[in-house]
Amino acid sequence: MITLIQKAQQLFDTTRAVDFLAPLLLRLYLAPIFWMAGTQKLGHFSSTVEWFGNADWGLGLPFPWLMAALATGTELIGAVFLTFGFATRWISFPLMMTMLVAIFSVHLENGWLAIAAGGGIFATERTSGGIERLNVIKDILKEHGNYEWLTENGSVVILNNGIEFATTYLFMLLALFFIGGGRYLSIDYWVDRKFNPTAFKANN
Repeated sequence: MITLIQKAQQLFDTTRAVDFLAPLLLRLYLAPIFWMAGTQKLGHFSSTVEWFGNADWGLGLPFPWLMAALATGTELIGAVFLTFGFATRWISFPLMMTMLVAIFSVHLENGWLAIAAGGGIFATERTSGGIERLNVIKDILKEHGNYEWLTENGSVVILNNGIEFATTYLFMLLALFFIGGGRYLSIDYWVDRKFNPTAFKANN
């Protein structure tokens, strides 16, 4: 049994030859998310500033123009840097800060779930109420609309806007902060190899 476990461990160890795929996929998954978020803020920048600063229906943050500019710039630059694996650990930190701001200022009060669910460990009174409303919406659509056509490309859902997505992105960024952009397919790898050979040899 022990021999079998040892052989299995040796087999697992051989996969380290392609361990650079993990940070690569993390980067390529996150890059378009931050690019879309940044371009949306940039395209509606005045509305973004107003939302950042308004205490009644927005975030109520101080210096809203500056905060909106920092968030927009961080997301756009971050998307580019993540795509090419450039300054990965450096850009992961401010991106994590934007996620923390989003979590605590926008999503936390809504609980965990991004999409409302009536059951499960993360369901709340809010999400259960969302499902009740969803069922009413479906009944209305079935009675007064072409329900099959309306749902042909996806089910009707209630957006709960919880911390689920933002927290997932935060944890992915935290992983990149610790492991960096990965070997071979990141600019960081080749820069480190060229200009910091001692550290490069120690880490590789």
